Amino acid sequence: MSGAGRTTAGDVLEDRGWYVVDNLPPSMMVHLMDATADDPQRQRVAVVVDVRSRDFTSELSVALETLGERGWRPRVVFVDSSDETLVRRFEAVRRPHPLQGEGLLLDGIRRERRMLGDLRSDADLVLDTSSYNVHELSAKIDALLNVDADVRLRLAVMAFGFKYGIPLDADVVLDLRFLPNPYWVPELRPHTGKEAAVRDFVLGSDLAQSFVEHAAQMLRTAMQGYLAEGRRYVTVAVGCTGGKHRSVATAEELARRLAHLEESGVQLSTFHRDLGRE
Repeated sequence: MSGAGRTTAGDVLEDRGWYVVDNLPPSMMVHLMDATADDPQRQRVAVVVDVRSRDFTSELSVALETLGERGWRPRVVFVDSSDETLVRRFEAVRRPHPLQGEGLLLDGIRRERRMLGDLRSDADLVLDTSSYNVHELSAKIDALLNVDADVRLRLAVMAFGFKYGIPLDADVVLDLRFLPNPYWVPELRPHTGKEAAVRDFVLGSDLAQSFVEHAAQMLRTAMQGYLAEGRRYVTVAVGCTGGKHRSVATAEELARRLAHLEESGVQLSTFHRDLGRE
């Protein structure tokens, strides 16, 4: 999405040694890869593209299919942000949206979302930059795009707060708001789900234990399907009201119960998106 941070993401990859080309028409991607195929310094190539290219969607589909046929492993990373964040960013730099035309800024954003809906749905990874600064975005790109031939799938378990919005990049969303909230226990309120007292409170009931085990079993089954289908990235978002207590404790426990998946080539990581925002 325009304004979501495509160029910033490209800059991060370039700083990590990738060969990055910005604003390249999708029809030129195959020519680029042919030109760099024999250069050992350009084995990791990133192309930043946007909807201003003519026939964007069809050209990109053809380019990706052709690259796959020639032995490359193209991955599509869709960089996204909430409408509210995009409006705020465009207003901050006082620039119109490229698809705005004579309409409102939000009209251009919604038009772009419609155009990119299928591409977003088919992307290997959706990267939601709504709540990230540049340093946090760099860390997430490092965690998700670092090349490792032994890793078949990257599973991110993310704790979040519903009051800050459901993560745009979530593939699976689990709602923990049915569990008792440590926020209403004065001695627990200032602590987080990473601490033993809160963790024991959140996970101490049979209800919580049953939910976590059923969720873990569901994800174990889903991972088998994702691996069979060649899926490379999956984000499981675990939410409570503020993203500080229940979601953090449960995300950590869920990751612990899924750690054995690493034997199957699954790289597991945890993120606590809203921890510290209150």
